[in-house]
Amino acid sequence: MSNQAVRRVFWGGFWASIPFIMVIVPFGMMFGLAGTEAGLSLVQIMGFTIIVIAGAAQFAALHLMLENAPIFIIILTALAVNLRMAMYSASLYPHLGRLNFWKKILVSYLILDQSYIASILQFEKSPQVSLGLKFAFFMGTVTPIWPFWYLGTYVGATVGAQIPPQYALDFVLPLAFLAMVAPTLRTRPQVAAALTSVVMSLLLIKLPYNSGLLVAALLAMLVGSYVEQKATARRIQKT
Repeated sequence: MSNQAVRRVFWGGFWASIPFIMVIVPFGMMFGLAGTEAGLSLVQIMGFTIIVIAGAAQFAALHLMLENAPIFIIILTALAVNLRMAMYSASLYPHLGRLNFWKKILVSYLILDQSYIASILQFEKSPQVSLGLKFAFFMGTVTPIWPFWYLGTYVGATVGAQIPPQYALDFVLPLAFLAMVAPTLRTRPQVAAALTSVVMSLLLIKLPYNSGLLVAALLAMLVGSYVEQKATARRIQKT
C-alpha cells in the first residue's frame, strides 16, 4: 500500500464530507447559543461539545437540565439518543474491527453521523479495499467535520445572541438528520424502523421529560428487527 494511495483515499473521504459543513456549523452555533441561554459558561459549553461530541444527545440533555429532570432521566435519554452510535459501531466493525487498540479508540471518538454515512456507503460499495485504506477514508471523512463542530459551537456561544431573529437556526437540526438519514433508508427494515420512530415520537410527545423518545426508539428497534427476521425467513423459504 503506497503513501500515494493512502493520500488519494484520504482526500476522497475528505471531499465526500465537505457538504456536511453547511449543516455542522449552524448546528454547532445553535448548541452554543442554547448553552449560553441556559446559563452555561463558555468552558462548560466547549467541554460539553468536546467530550460528548454528539449534537442530538447534547440538545436532549440540555433541554432536560433546563426542566430540572432527574439526573438518571437525563443520562438515560442521552444514552438512548446516542444508541445509534452503538449501531454505527456494529456496522463499521466488519470494515475497521481489525485496527489496533489506539486506532479503535480514535475511531470510536470520531464516529459521527456524517462520518458514518460517508464511510459506510463507500465501504459497502468497495468491501474488498484494504484495512489501511478504509481507515484512511474514514479519517478523511471526519477531518472537515469535527473542527467545524467545535468552531460552530464556539461562535454560537460567543456571538450567537447577536444573530438577528429572522436568521434563526432552529431549522438546522431536523434538516441535518433528514439529509443524513434519507440516503441510508434502502431496505424495508430500515424504512419500517424510521417510520415507527417518527410516528411514535409524535404520538408520545406529551410524555414527561421526553420519555416518549425512549419508548419510540425502543419500538423502532423492535419493529426493524421483526421486519428483518420476517424478510430473512422468506428468503430461506425461497431457497
